[in-house]
Amino acid sequence: MLRFFIIFSVLLIGLFTLEILQPAEKYVIIPFTSLIADISVWIVKAFDDNVIAMGNVIRDKASGFGVRIERGCNGLEAVIILFAAIFAFPAPFKHKIIGFIAGFFAIQLLNLVRIISLYYLGQWNYTAFEWFHLYLWQALIILDALVVWLIWLRTLPGAGPRPPDPEPEAA
Repeated sequence: MLRFFIIFSVLLIGLFTLEILQPAEKYVIIPFTSLIADISVWIVKAFDDNVIAMGNVIRDKASGFGVRIERGCNGLEAVIILFAAIFAFPAPFKHKIIGFIAGFFAIQLLNLVRIISLYYLGQWNYTAFEWFHLYLWQALIILDALVVWLIWLRTLPGAGPRPPDPEPEAA
C-alpha cells in the first residue's frame, strides 16, 4: 500500500508538472483541446447546424453564445489521475495499457457529454450553467476516473470473487 501511494504521488506530481510546461501546452494541451471542441461540434451538428468551433470555443451562430474549453475542462486532469492510479498499482503491463486506453476513452466520452450539455445549458439558463460547470460536472469527471480505476481493478487476473470459506464441520 505504501509503495502504491509513493508511486501514485510521484506520477501525479510529475505529470501535473509536465502538463503546465509551455511545450506541453503548445504541442499537446492546445491541439487536444481544439480536437475536443471539433468533436463536440461534429456531434452537435447531427441535430443543430448553428454550431461552429473556433479553436477551443464552441459557438452558436444564431445567438452568439459560446463555451470555451479551457485547461481543466478537457478531461486531461482526470486522465492524469487515472494514469497515475493504474501505473502505480502492481499489475501486468499489458493490463495497465488496456485499462488506461479504455479509461481514457471512457473519461473523454463523458467529457464530451459534459461539454455539449454545458453548451446547451448556457443558452437556456446561465445560472444552471454555472452550477453544473463549477460543481456537478467537475466532480462527475473525477468520479468517472475513480469508477474506471475500480472497474479496472476488478478485471485484473485473480481479482474475481473468491470461493467461500469452507464451513467448519459439526462436532
